[in-house]
Amino acid sequence: MRHDHLLSAGQLTRGDIEAVLDRAAELAADPASVAERHADRLLALCFFEPSTRTKMSFDAAMKRLGGDTVDMGTVESSSVKKGESLADTVRVIEGYADGIVLRHPSEGAAKLAAEFVDVPIVNAGDGAGQHPSQTLLDLYTMRENAGLDDLTVGIMGDLKYGRTVHSLAEALTNFDARMHFVSPESLKLPRGVQFDLHEGGAKLREHTDLGDVLPELDVLYVTRIQRERFPDENEYQTVAGQYQIDAETLEAAPDDLTVMHPLPRVDEIAPDVDATEHARYFQQAHNGIPVRMALLDELLSVEGGDR
Repeated sequence: MRHDHLLSAGQLTRGDIEAVLDRAAELAADPASVAERHADRLLALCFFEPSTRTKMSFDAAMKRLGGDTVDMGTVESSSVKKGESLADTVRVIEGYADGIVLRHPSEGAAKLAAEFVDVPIVNAGDGAGQHPSQTLLDLYTMRENAGLDDLTVGIMGDLKYGRTVHSLAEALTNFDARMHFVSPESLKLPRGVQFDLHEGGAKLREHTDLGDVLPELDVLYVTRIQRERFPDENEYQTVAGQYQIDAETLEAAPDDLTVMHPLPRVDEIAPDVDATEHARYFQQAHNGIPVRMALLDELLSVEGGDR
């Protein structure tokens, strides 16, 4: 990779992605090989929104690299509650740590923060914008189970507000992937995202019924309807509970279909799917450790040496 920050999937070339995934595979096979590599490094975790997997896996990844983390804590317990700006917050935290992982409810927040600091920033989700480290572990999971070329991917659920969807679709334009987007009309991909995908040469089609495309898929990437992103509760209630799958649904799927989900799930994947050969979403979450180890190892180093 040639970047000081990871702010969006659009930064990443195929070479960047493959380098991180290859390194992640090495670390998954031998995590002890880097047990002291970043022993003098601190990573700041700045989460302005709730998180389980992303926050804990970055914490675990940094510690497995031999470093440690400092946690801003909740918004309510920080100076943000007093009205401190994001710019001032990250400028202060830059003095405490060698890198910052930032999650924020405002789209573009990570890009803004990166203008004020010299340490690496990883965008861990900016509203309905991007979530590039999630994309890297998604691609790692796909590569392990289905490959990344000559691939047919179905992406279903909240395509309007789903930052994991936006990042993943953009990254897939680096590969020979056919993308099918399945959602209610009100949660279709935003026009701006569609434009960027077309500009990137994406092969994409839109559907309202999973059954139209399920038999063709190599991967089905399911997302939840994100209640917290809706500006109107009534709008949410009109689509809540739509686009669910269960074991019976998957009887029409290819035997080797890989089912993924960035988690948390609500009711869009029934528990009976967990026992099928299709389910890979818990493996997907576990892959966050080696992938984020590889990412941090890269960002906290310059040409093989420390910053």
